[in-house]
Amino acid sequence: MSTNTTATLPYEKWFLHEGQEGLRAYYESVAAAVDVVSAVTERMKAPYHGASPEQVAEEVNRLSLPEAKETALHQVLAELTPLLAHNIHVNHTHCMAHLHCPPLLPSLAGEMLISAFNQSMDSWDQSAAATYIEEKIIAWLTSLYGLGQTSDGTFTSGGTQSNYMGLLLARDAYCEKTWNHNVQRDGLPKEAGTMRILCSKAAHFTVLKSASQLGLGERSVVLVETDEKQRLSLTDLQVKLAQLQKENLSPFAIVGTCGTTDFGSIDPLEELAAFAEAHDLWFHVDAAYGGALAFSKEGARKIQGIQFADSLSIDFHKLFYQPISCGAFFVKNAAHFRYVTFHADYLNPEMDEEDGLVHLVNKSIQTTRRFDALKLYLSLRTMGLETFGEMIDDTLQVARRFATELDLSPDFVVVNKEPEISAVVFRYEPKGDYARDEMTKEIHHQLFYESKAVIAKTTYEGSLYLKVTLLNPRITMEALRALLDDIERIGQNFIQRGGNGRD
Repeated sequence: MSTNTTATLPYEKWFLHEGQEGLRAYYESVAAAVDVVSAVTERMKAPYHGASPEQVAEEVNRLSLPEAKETALHQVLAELTPLLAHNIHVNHTHCMAHLHCPPLLPSLAGEMLISAFNQSMDSWDQSAAATYIEEKIIAWLTSLYGLGQTSDGTFTSGGTQSNYMGLLLARDAYCEKTWNHNVQRDGLPKEAGTMRILCSKAAHFTVLKSASQLGLGERSVVLVETDEKQRLSLTDLQVKLAQLQKENLSPFAIVGTCGTTDFGSIDPLEELAAFAEAHDLWFHVDAAYGGALAFSKEGARKIQGIQFADSLSIDFHKLFYQPISCGAFFVKNAAHFRYVTFHADYLNPEMDEEDGLVHLVNKSIQTTRRFDALKLYLSLRTMGLETFGEMIDDTLQVARRFATELDLSPDFVVVNKEPEISAVVFRYEPKGDYARDEMTKEIHHQLFYESKAVIAKTTYEGSLYLKVTLLNPRITMEALRALLDDIERIGQNFIQRGGNGRD
C-alpha cells in the first residue's frame, strides 16, 4: 500500500513543524506579535496611561470571545493592542514600585526559544540536552555562591516556591534526625506542634505562608525584632531562643533575609550562620532580591555569609532582569532533595537512575517545568559578567544618591538613608498642620493616574510612606528629581485644599 507523503494534513498551519508551511506560519505569527510589541512600546510615553480600573474593565468587557469559526491572528491582535496599552510598562524609567524588573533583550530572545521548543524539564526524555544545560548552569551558580561540592539546585517559579522548599526540607530533616520520623511516609509527627521557625519581622510573608501550608501553622513562626536598619536583631534573637527553650519548644530553622521587600535590608548573615551552627538549626537564606549582589564590586561584601546557607532562594526575575518567572533553589547537601523525590513508573522510574539517566523532577516540587535556565544563560553569556556587575553597581549608586538628596531636603523624610540595595522609603512632610497619611495616599494615587510614575506605598511604624524600588539601570537622577517635583506639587495642592483628603 502506497502512502501519499506530499498531502497536506489538517491543522498543519497551526503548528511549528519541519515543513515549509509550519516554518512560514511560525515566522508570520512571531512577526505579528513583534509588531504589536513595537506599536505599544513606541507609544509608551508613561509607565501607565491613567485609565481607571472601571474604564479598563469596560474596554475588556467589549473584547470578543472565541467563536466557532477561525479569526485571523492579525485581526485578533489588532483588537488586543489598545488593551495592551493599558499594561503597566515595566520598561519605562518611571516604573519603580515593586521588585518588577525590565527584562533584558537576550532573555526575551530566550523566551522565544523556550516557548517554541517547549521542553519539559521533569524527565530526560522530555528535555534531553536542556537537562544538561540546566545542570551546568546550576553547578556554576552553586560555585558562585560558594555552597560547596556537595551542593545542588533546581530552577523554580520564584521566591515563594524556593522559600517553601527550604522550609519543607528543613522540617523533614529535623523530624528524621530528632524523632526518626519519615514525614513523607507517615505525615507529621505528634511533636510537630512544638516546632518553631525563627525569622525577622521584616522577612517575606512566604515564611508564614509556607509554615501554614506545611502543616506547622503560622504560630510556628517566631518573629524577631529588627534594628534601626530593619535587619534582624541579634540581641532579640537570643531572647527569643531563650524563651523557646524555656517553653520546651523545638526551634529547627532560622531564615536570614538578604534584601527585605520594603527596605532591601540584609540580615547579618555571617552571625546568623554561626548562630544556626551553634544551636543546630537549619539556616535558610532568602536572597530573592539581594542574590544578584554577588556580581557587584561594592555589593558582594554585603552578602558574606550566604555561602553557609543550608538552603538558598534566588530570584532571577528581580535584579537579574529576567522575564517572569525565573528563580532557583539551592541546598548545601544535595542528599536533602530526597525529601521531595517520588518515582513514577511512567516518568522517572528508579531503574533509569541505575542506567545514569537524569530526571530533574527528582529535586523539584513541580512536575512540568519550563527551560528557564536558557534565558538566564543567554543574558549573562551575551552581556558578560563585567557589564552585568557594572549595571547593578550603577543602580545601587543612583539609589544612594537619591536617598542622600531626600535626606538633605527639609521637606522630605527618608527612613533608610543608606539603602543596602536599591529600595528607598520616604515621604513628603513639610512643616504644617495637615493629615500626613492622607497626603501620602493622595500623592501615590495622583502620580499613578496622572501617568507620572508608578511607585509603591508601605507602612513604617504605623505611618504611610512612599517607596521606590530602583531595578531599571536606565533610571537617572534627572528622572528622580522630576518625580520629587511632582510629589511636591501634589502635596502642596493637598495642603492648599485644607489638608484633609481628596476632593
